[in-house]
Amino acid sequence: MKKGPQLIFYILIFFAFISLFRLFSAPQAEDVSYDKFKTLLAEKLVKNIVVNKDQIKGVLLPSKDEEKGKPFSVVRVDDPDLVKDLQRAGVTYRGEISDNWFRDILLTWVLPLILLLGLWSFIFRKMGAGGPGETFMSFGKSRAKIYGESDVKVTFNDVAGVDEAKEELMEVIEFLRLPEKFTKLGGRIPKGVLLVGPPGTGKTLLAKAVAGEAKVPFFSMSGSEFVEMFVGVGASRVRDLFQQAVQKAPCIIFIDELDALGRARGMGVAGGHEEREQTLNQLLAEMDGFDPRKGVIIMAATNRPEILDPALLRAGRFDRHVLVDRPNIRDREDILRIHARGVKLSKDVDLKVLAARTPGFVGADLANMVNEAALLAARRNKTEVDMADFEAAIDRIVAGLEKKRRVMNKKEKEIVTRCTGSPSSSAASQRSATRSSSPRKTDTL
Repeated sequence: MKKGPQLIFYILIFFAFISLFRLFSAPQAEDVSYDKFKTLLAEKLVKNIVVNKDQIKGVLLPSKDEEKGKPFSVVRVDDPDLVKDLQRAGVTYRGEISDNWFRDILLTWVLPLILLLGLWSFIFRKMGAGGPGETFMSFGKSRAKIYGESDVKVTFNDVAGVDEAKEELMEVIEFLRLPEKFTKLGGRIPKGVLLVGPPGTGKTLLAKAVAGEAKVPFFSMSGSEFVEMFVGVGASRVRDLFQQAVQKAPCIIFIDELDALGRARGMGVAGGHEEREQTLNQLLAEMDGFDPRKGVIIMAATNRPEILDPALLRAGRFDRHVLVDRPNIRDREDILRIHARGVKLSKDVDLKVLAARTPGFVGADLANMVNEAALLAARRNKTEVDMADFEAAIDRIVAGLEKKRRVMNKKEKEIVTRCTGSPSSSAASQRSATRSSSPRKTDTL
């Protein structure tokens, strides 16, 4: 809801509350018969009479126990002696010719109805699925992010260190570009491709690169976004996702963190995972039901393939598994070269040396290292990022922040001196020991 309509909505609610307050807080007039009214008039127990076309309204004189008199109303009858009786009783009276039917309808029906409809709309909008423009009725709609053919700018030139995985996925790209090349020979492309590897190795980036190379729409959704607190919502979202994908075919459906949705059934407490299992069953049914010749490729990523349901991994579903492993020293050099494209590097920076100094680092770690080095150089007011900045960034990622005020006792100094083998290097060893110790992982070639 935009700011302008929202302000008007709150103003209407404010006036509706005021109208309702005045309507219900005003004392209710008592209906009396005309005979009783004549008796009260004769006994001089009424005051302030208002006479209109159909009704006579007035106020009774207060008794000893009352501060204010009670209002009353009388249906007017044809009485020629009414004015004389009012004058004889000494009652102040006046006529009224206005017709208040519009005001009565507005206060009694229109404003309360507007108030209820506004509150209903506001509450259901707040109970929506969370996205812009979503309402309560859109719970079952897919919340996947849809990227058009020209929206995905990532290609294989932006991905390094996973040459084997790129070769496996080239077949998927060729099928999306030229499906008749495979279908004319009776071939069938795998329905699902599962990217398996440790966190940070670039599985999501690789899936986007496939969509960017094939120039097809890309549906991206996390496995946890399917499951909600309401039963049946996840299965409805799966159906809606596949319906949208078929309409935009050829395209790619990418489900990140598949283990949040595809965990093996029957492993949890009985009844505790009913909604997730229903969603998983619907995903299995959709993967079995759609025709792969329509050009819909399902890709998923996980770093815990051992907990996935076996039905997901059988032939005809995610039947092709692509390993996206940790990069070796040559791969790390290629990855550093990509991440250093937009960084002003000094001439003394050697990416090969940096790759050798970062065993066990994945793509996300290397990107973070380049960014930390650039931030450190900017903090030191440098115009270029030099090797010392990269060295400091590696130390910070591996060992944490340097504790400059930490004091070493005599025994710790002796241990450092003995480990380094020479007293001259004790100062450098002491600076290194002030960092929190963290063993590095071995390189894999």
